[in-house]
Amino acid sequence: MAEHVLYGLAANLTAITVLAHVIYFRRHHRRDLRLAYIAVNVGVFTVVSLLLAERADVAVGFGLFAVLSIIRLRSDAITQEEVGYYFVALALGLVNGIAAVIPWLAVLLDAVLLTMMYVADHPRLAPRTQRRVVTLDVVHADPAALHADLEQRLGGTVLSCTVTEVDYVRDVSIVDVRYRRPAAKPRPAAIRTPYPTRPASSVNGEAR
Repeated sequence: MAEHVLYGLAANLTAITVLAHVIYFRRHHRRDLRLAYIAVNVGVFTVVSLLLAERADVAVGFGLFAVLSIIRLRSDAITQEEVGYYFVALALGLVNGIAAVIPWLAVLLDAVLLTMMYVADHPRLAPRTQRRVVTLDVVHADPAALHADLEQRLGGTVLSCTVTEVDYVRDVSIVDVRYRRPAAKPRPAAIRTPYPTRPASSVNGEAR
């Protein structure tokens, strides 16, 4: 049993390092969440391994998964992308804790989860699509006027927008916008001018 735990621990540490540092941190650069992902993953793996060593019910591990999810998601406002990374970090801890007795299965599931996150969150999938919550100092009754105003302010093409709040007293509206930025124009190549040729020096008016 101890040998299986060591295999699972090695696989888990490798997987969470790839997820938290190689994939997440290099793309989103949040050091606090990188630490949170690693801590939650290692904690879940430790508890699940202990429960299995004591022949406890595996359902207790899944109950721990649910409790940790609720506590973490209610403790801080994070984006949906970060929620996805959080659940994958939890899943890796469970997978490597439970499937440690079958090392090839744990490695296979780790590879599937990591590949899925690498591809799904790759910047090249939707490099110019962004989301913004915009507060406008005007209330538009016409959806076309709202689109035109948002495109002028954001400098892109509005894909969809939802008015989440309207205040007619202050004449303010809050809009959830999905838009596409224009493609970056390639910079013109710098024209390299040759160095001016220096005239030949002369002595007594004669060229040398």
